[in-house]
Amino acid sequence: MKIIVPMAGRGSRLRPHSLTVPKPLIPVAGMPIVHRLVRDIAALLDEPISEIAFVLGDPAFFGPEVVHELEALANELGAQPSIYRQLEPKGTGHAIMCAEPSLDGPAVVAYADTLIRASFDIDKSVDSVIWTKKVKDPQAYGVVALNDQGHITDLVEKPQEYVSDQAVIGIYYFRDIGALKAELKQVIEKGLTHGGEYQINDGIKAMMAQGKVFKTSTVDHWMDCGNKDITVETNTKMLGFMAQDGQTMRGKSIVLEHTEIIEPCYIADGVILRNCKIGPYVSVGPNTRVEDSSIERSIIQGDTKIINASLKEAMIGNHVIFDGNFTKVSLGDYTQMV
Repeated sequence: MKIIVPMAGRGSRLRPHSLTVPKPLIPVAGMPIVHRLVRDIAALLDEPISEIAFVLGDPAFFGPEVVHELEALANELGAQPSIYRQLEPKGTGHAIMCAEPSLDGPAVVAYADTLIRASFDIDKSVDSVIWTKKVKDPQAYGVVALNDQGHITDLVEKPQEYVSDQAVIGIYYFRDIGALKAELKQVIEKGLTHGGEYQINDGIKAMMAQGKVFKTSTVDHWMDCGNKDITVETNTKMLGFMAQDGQTMRGKSIVLEHTEIIEPCYIADGVILRNCKIGPYVSVGPNTRVEDSSIERSIIQGDTKIINASLKEAMIGNHVIFDGNFTKVSLGDYTQMV
């Protein structure tokens, strides 16, 4: 089994946090988004992963450090890492085709801006499985149309009339991803774009027209990391899941002085907390120091200094210096407020 991870976007909705760090590498609940996504998918597949192909953007932004980190992730999971580039934002279908040499055999395609909570077995008797989540407002999503057999017959973006309440979350299984490659190749050769972009849906619909069988598999939780508020909410949910699972949420060499921690919280290596009330639902990155502060439902990244703060639903980046009486803030890397 292969995993294909398109992650070339700049994450503009998550700025300023994505100005210096690619969005998929921003930690949530103590782990970069793409790391958690790939690990969770590998665990769900419950079979050896032969290759993980990452489709990155401009090397000036997705540089050697990013490549090294992703290669190490693949190696840790026993998979061969492959790195491809999408240098122009030409859509989801184009991004997948940038990894064309890896598009053969069984594979999962997963976009690196979402996290899931699920437990299921893949139905490998069908040609493809599209993961979905039941939503209250189908008009705001791309949804699947289903026949009486439960097979997917169409993909509809933001339907004005009711089609179904099953929203596509951006994770797909293909029994042979070579079939998708062949159809996407035709899409690109024919110039079939939407707003100047080539979409995966056109390749999937062409497969359906040939009689390929698509089914859904639902997830229990679908968590987005699109903007600051949603990412903080996802951090809250992930910390709750980690606590339920009994996962380790404390790093090494942590200094706690006159500090109350209200669980669940993730505290990384080298953190110093003095005269603080931390939690619930707070992630603190490595080598960060917090003094005389109260923080809840927030993400604080690494190598940051926070004093005299009362924070709630905040997201603060790396190498930040923050001294002040603010609350619902969003500070990118290397910001100083003193």
